Amino acid sequence: MHCKDQISHKDYQRSVDWLQSKTQHRPKVAIICGSGLGMLADTLQCQESFKYSDIPGFPQSTVQGHIGRLVFGELKGKTCVCMQGRFHMYEGHSIYKVTFPVRVFKLLGVETLIVTNAAGSIAESYHCGDVMIIRDHINFPGLAGLNPLNGPNDDKFGPRFPPMSGVYDKDLRKLAFDICKRMGVTQFVQEGVYCMVGGPNFESIAEARLLHKLGVDAVVWTLAAAF
Repeated sequence: MHCKDQISHKDYQRSVDWLQSKTQHRPKVAIICGSGLGMLADTLQCQESFKYSDIPGFPQSTVQGHIGRLVFGELKGKTCVCMQGRFHMYEGHSIYKVTFPVRVFKLLGVETLIVTNAAGSIAESYHCGDVMIIRDHINFPGLAGLNPLNGPNDDKFGPRFPPMSGVYDKDLRKLAFDICKRMGVTQFVQEGVYCMVGGPNFESIAEARLLHKLGVDAVVWTLAAAF
């Protein structure tokens, strides 16, 4: 990765200005809808949607089934924006492009980011279809130097050296568990350590064993945006 690929603040602001000129919604919550959850955006009230291809600077998703649009609206009284379709480094996007929408959300005034995706589990106690609430993560690309924070720091997005100890809000995690209890689905809910690897090849047997020994519960090729 070359820092010359870094995106300027003006580029983010151009997307923000375009979106704010098109909608009166000012979201405080952003939801990245993972595989199979795109229909969540369709439940928003008073919704307005915009194709990624129409938004200045937005990358395009090439993954089958990813619609490729931002949907603004109201969900249970909260103003939200949902991403229907995300971007991946294995599609050829730079780490800066993959994380582009998250920084746009920040400039839009979003305070809470909810990220979902389909993942593979290596935890023996997990079952197909379980929901895992992320407690902590291991970001292998980041440990190897592939990090969206590389290059000159933009203080508008945060400090130069942000800690990762409080990324996954304890109150939101507790709220998720409480809701699962009320719904009677706790038997399908786990909490664990999430690991990002580059993909798109599946991990070798030796790699899977290594990740298991490191305490990893779920493995993905996506969600660089969360890191």
